[in-house]
Amino acid sequence: MVRIEEHKHLTENKPIEQAVLPARVVIPLLQHLGKTLDRVLVKPQDHVRRGECLATSDKGVFAPVHASISGTVSQIADFPHPVSGFCRAIEIEGDGKDEALDTMKPRTSDEVARLTAAELRAIVFESGIVGLGGATFPAHIKLAPAKPIEDFIVNGAECEPYLTADNRLLIEKSREIVDGIKLVARIIQPKNISIAIENNKPQAIRCMREAVKSLGWRVVVLKTAYPQGGEKQVIKSCLRREVPSGKLPFDIGVLVHNVGTVVAIAEAVYLRKPLYERVMTVSGACLENPKNLLVRLGTLVEDLLKQCGPMTREPKRIIMGGPMMGIAQFTPQTPVIKGTSGILALDEAEEKEQEESFCVRCGACVENCPIGLNPGLIALAIAKGRLDLAESYGIMDCIECGLCAYVCPGRRHIVQAIKAAKLKIRKQQNK
Repeated sequence: MVRIEEHKHLTENKPIEQAVLPARVVIPLLQHLGKTLDRVLVKPQDHVRRGECLATSDKGVFAPVHASISGTVSQIADFPHPVSGFCRAIEIEGDGKDEALDTMKPRTSDEVARLTAAELRAIVFESGIVGLGGATFPAHIKLAPAKPIEDFIVNGAECEPYLTADNRLLIEKSREIVDGIKLVARIIQPKNISIAIENNKPQAIRCMREAVKSLGWRVVVLKTAYPQGGEKQVIKSCLRREVPSGKLPFDIGVLVHNVGTVVAIAEAVYLRKPLYERVMTVSGACLENPKNLLVRLGTLVEDLLKQCGPMTREPKRIIMGGPMMGIAQFTPQTPVIKGTSGILALDEAEEKEQEESFCVRCGACVENCPIGLNPGLIALAIAKGRLDLAESYGIMDCIECGLCAYVCPGRRHIVQAIKAAKLKIRKQQNK
């Protein structure tokens, strides 16, 4: 792990604001790690209300999607997607009323107390909750581990530069985080609970220590480094245990959820609220007023940039996510999805584009890989079209942190090649 420039000062002290209600949203049918939803429940000209389920599936790894505004379904077609280029999506033209489903009425504390573990898990599934740290793995699947869970870690490290949404959640939503942790604990029955926060978030650390002081949970203060917030890295830092290659955290008795995920679980259970909005950071030197916003899913990137403008200069690149693991967008017409932790408008100084050179076999990518892979060798296999060889080298263990490209003296696009190859491999596996 390495220390990199943070750029968090732009938004770390800015409270979460409600984003402007969008006039139009585009809800992709792929907002999770798994298969594209194949059972659409609405058709063009249908009127929908906020919280209404729009699409689901009957089997496989998936999470349903819901309307984030009320209005009319204008079309179901292919639209720009922040990860896969284009994807089938449901477009909704808003009516400005923001009407919610009648069923979205809060549960009382007594009603919540009577829910069984199976019922809680079903609520998480029906609400379409996925990992909000960026991995977007359906949360209900993680809450049904094949082995007993000894340690539950709530990940608030947020090691990516610029991003401060999790930091603000820890400060402003500590009660909801505690409620969400208690609900998860009822489902998986862990022996120990830890909340991991990097030491560059002193206010968040104070807030969470105060919130859990009578509960017997640990607030683990981690050294600020990148990629400290990766699931396997946070497990190693908190517990001094490693997840073996090809294995998952539950194989060693550990479950990790991002702080945003546990807040979404609390809202789903207590408020009957599906996952149709999330907190994200909109930042970068090109923006006059960078902010942390509570954003309706399906809002277009260009609409959010306007809310944080005006633009001080034309951005060199617009990135969805952080600068290390995020993905450059080919159009500002891309909608935000469940896994969108931030939107960055970066200028020439922030986004230095350098010509890619050849590999000099320096070993920097191997030395700095937090998983212990040989990224250069994997990239060579990809270049030769040998995805089978890349798999044997452990490509699927890659957490896509981007350190290999960051430290490469030849500025080789290693992580970009790995991301593209992993998408191809997953598509082949899902056929």
